[in-house]
Amino acid sequence: MDFDIIIGLETHIQLKTNSKLFCDCSNIGDDSKPNTSVCSICMGHPGTLPVLNKQAFDWAILMSLALNMQIAKESKFDRKNYFYPDLPKGYQISQFDQPVGEHGSIIIDTGEGARKIGITRLHLEEDAAKNLHFEDKTLVDYNRSGTPLVEIVSEPELRTPAEAKVYMQEIRLIARYLGISDADMEKGNLRCDANISLRPITEKKLSPKTEIKNINSFKNVEKALIFEVERQKQLWLSGEPPASEETRGWDADKGITYSQRSKEGANDYRYFPEPDLPLFEISSGMIKQIEDSMVELPAQKRQRFANEYGLAVSDIEVLIDSKTLANYFEKVISELRNWLETEVEGDHDEVWEKNRKKIVKLATGWITTELFRLMKENKVKIDEVIITPENMAEFITLVYMSKVNSSAAQTILVEMFATGADPSHVMDDKDLGQMGAGEELDKIIDFIIENNPDQVAEFKAGKEPIIKYLIGLGMKASKGKGNPADLENIFREKLK
Repeated sequence: MDFDIIIGLETHIQLKTNSKLFCDCSNIGDDSKPNTSVCSICMGHPGTLPVLNKQAFDWAILMSLALNMQIAKESKFDRKNYFYPDLPKGYQISQFDQPVGEHGSIIIDTGEGARKIGITRLHLEEDAAKNLHFEDKTLVDYNRSGTPLVEIVSEPELRTPAEAKVYMQEIRLIARYLGISDADMEKGNLRCDANISLRPITEKKLSPKTEIKNINSFKNVEKALIFEVERQKQLWLSGEPPASEETRGWDADKGITYSQRSKEGANDYRYFPEPDLPLFEISSGMIKQIEDSMVELPAQKRQRFANEYGLAVSDIEVLIDSKTLANYFEKVISELRNWLETEVEGDHDEVWEKNRKKIVKLATGWITTELFRLMKENKVKIDEVIITPENMAEFITLVYMSKVNSSAAQTILVEMFATGADPSHVMDDKDLGQMGAGEELDKIIDFIIENNPDQVAEFKAGKEPIIKYLIGLGMKASKGKGNPADLENIFREKLK
């Protein structure tokens, strides 16, 4: 029996506003001492009144726009009632029937072609507190209580665990580009509940869904769904498909899901309008003002990088994974283009088009391999790198013009990474400049030919690989400063 896999995701993103959603307590996350960033409002004391954080509301609209959503003309808040130790009020202020945004979509690509995934809604709500479980007790840290969250609910249109993982990664990337959240799953400021069901491919009706909670990484999103697909498939094949909706937890250590409870419905939460908050109107002028602050989003940047720089998809994904890295790369390329237009005569656009492919490939390679390696070894992020884009571009020109060979270039880059030094100064100070064809190189080659008669004879007799041996001797004699291409040309000319 073959099955359709139906997956929908509920994604919570913690907004990094200065204060909480309905009070002026500092929104400082998990770095402070437990229960030190709380007040009578976020702890739900009688007689207190919430006041909406405008920045959080604006960011909810901004994220909705980034997800191509229709923005509500009026949005209201509701009380979602349930009792749990991490909810000091006994209810959560959320949004039920009038969310900020509805009917959106994003494009994802797992490598098997792009697909549009519908998004049902985006709403704003306050976070619950954090439970800390120990062997003999559970403690609650209320610092997180009242932190602003946006919840993004996808349509049940994801068809594989791999698609679910890529969808989550794209949501994270958009949030980071907008600057509204660090969106780090490991730190809990991006969280995901996955809903999944199977149905025979001949069926059209959806089966009861299972919600999986406690997923704390992209890898685990995929793993949990893979496990659940197999578990539900076996139930179907045994003639006992899921008969009701269920909530299950994810045990990352064991790699299994486990039953927690039957899944709650909207009626279980007894939603009703929040009486202490008004209906919020969202005018077209307000939307326009927020829209004007929109940055270039990842999907747009992918397309532009492909068109402007001719980059491969794999390189683009690496470069745009961080907005800071993408901006750094573009500044380097801009400096390189300016250099070409200054150094090479001719129409600027023609000069750029003629050299673009080679110089962009060179810059991409050095940034994503050698610079990344140094960053990883030294545990440094791109925004902490002290090599300026101007100096990185100058470094690339030295390699591009063959003023230094690969080995010398690596030495120069290490020094630049450590000190931020100008690459030309490092090259001169360390005498790393490549030795061009000329009298000095001629002398070295003549010496090698004179002192290696057997190898010279073998080469002249047709043993072609000997040329590599002779080039190696030339590189050693020139202390790595010879150009291998120059050495080969001169050897062949002299040994005709």
